[in-house]
Amino acid sequence: MTMEKTVNIMVVDDEEIVRESLTSWLEEDGYHVECAEGGKKALERLPERNWDLMLVDLKMPGMDGIQLMDEVHKTSPDMLVIIMTAFATVDTAVKAMKKGAYDYFVKPFNPDDISLTIRKIVDHRKLVQENQFLRKELKKQYKLRDMISKNEKMLEIFDLARTVARSNSTVLIQGESGTGKELLARAIHDESPRTNAPFISVSCASLTESLLESELFGHEKGAFTGAAALKRGKLELAQDGTLFLDEIGDISLKLQMDLLRVLEQREFRRVGGSDLIAIGSRILAATNRDLKKAIAEGRFRPDLYYRLNVISIQIPPLRERREDIPLLVEHFIEKFNIEMGKEIRGVSEGAMRIMVDNEWPGNARELRNVVERAMVVAKGNLITEADVSLSSSGPGANPGAKSLEEIEKEHIRLVLNENHWNIVRSAHTLGIDRVTLYNKIKKYGLKREGVAPKE
Repeated sequence: MTMEKTVNIMVVDDEEIVRESLTSWLEEDGYHVECAEGGKKALERLPERNWDLMLVDLKMPGMDGIQLMDEVHKTSPDMLVIIMTAFATVDTAVKAMKKGAYDYFVKPFNPDDISLTIRKIVDHRKLVQENQFLRKELKKQYKLRDMISKNEKMLEIFDLARTVARSNSTVLIQGESGTGKELLARAIHDESPRTNAPFISVSCASLTESLLESELFGHEKGAFTGAAALKRGKLELAQDGTLFLDEIGDISLKLQMDLLRVLEQREFRRVGGSDLIAIGSRILAATNRDLKKAIAEGRFRPDLYYRLNVISIQIPPLRERREDIPLLVEHFIEKFNIEMGKEIRGVSEGAMRIMVDNEWPGNARELRNVVERAMVVAKGNLITEADVSLSSSGPGANPGAKSLEEIEKEHIRLVLNENHWNIVRSAHTLGIDRVTLYNKIKKYGLKREGVAPKE
């Protein structure tokens, strides 16, 4: 049988008779009680244990109860404080409650009333803590490193990823752009025994054949014009770690052959080199292309496909897992609140309906950008329909949608004009420092209206 956690209560009062009476009554109810005769002593005792509740006298010499509560809440914002007062005026009670008191008791006390009230508070706090614990546990189940989902298919993918992370098998991750292929690859690496070794990512679609060859294999000094020094390639740099080949469907047939040889023989030569270099890295690959169709069209080698496709993971698009949209929106808001120094509480019902109903051709990446835009332009602490600007590629889209930079530029100009170009006030409104604001003004070429630009 598990024992319930002991409830710790601190009584703070300058009258010894009050401290002794409360201690006696509360200990009879099974609570652990300790006392302090004033605010200074209470603050000294605060770090000694995890206090669940403080009973604080309103009128004390040196530091009164409200001042003590303010100090306590600086380091323990969730601390429940009950104010005790012999001055049962409405103003006193309202002031204490407005300042953050959970409740108040009026002297002289009725032991039965105190016992009942504190039992209710303790039961409520226990319920809240259990709910918070369950929510955290639920979120853990929905998360795989930086990925989050409660879609059944995605949760199966999370389980598969954790399993394959323990092996050295090659994994082919397929899915539309923006579905999180690289996030999944990073999660597999982070869940694996290789987690302390490098994770090296190569975008195969962004480089020409010769540059990609040099990027992957490296080159010897003098291997070609411009090769002034030896360069180690990503295959070499990822030793003992993970090499992630993004958009593998875009590489040339020649490089496909070279890569096949690497996968089969576990060794390679630098461009212009003769020495064989063994590789110990694990290969993960991803593509948004239909590789079977590419094989049929002669654009992708079937032998490389089968060598890459030892374990295949297909990430579904966001439109097929709409239940994830509210979860992702909450996740992005938490992330951008930290990055932007904002306090956005959430999304209005109308704004959430717009986002859930959208087709999201750019998937989670597009949703992330829309949430970021919305948080830049939101005037309050709630994202509304007016803040949600969708791209023109889906149903219900806004054809006048602008880039994030355009929105940021307009928003900064608006804030500057509203504050008559007072840099300190404008920076405070925007939640950035003055140096950042000056840099933004310079970046966007913003000028104060009616002031001729300097030559």
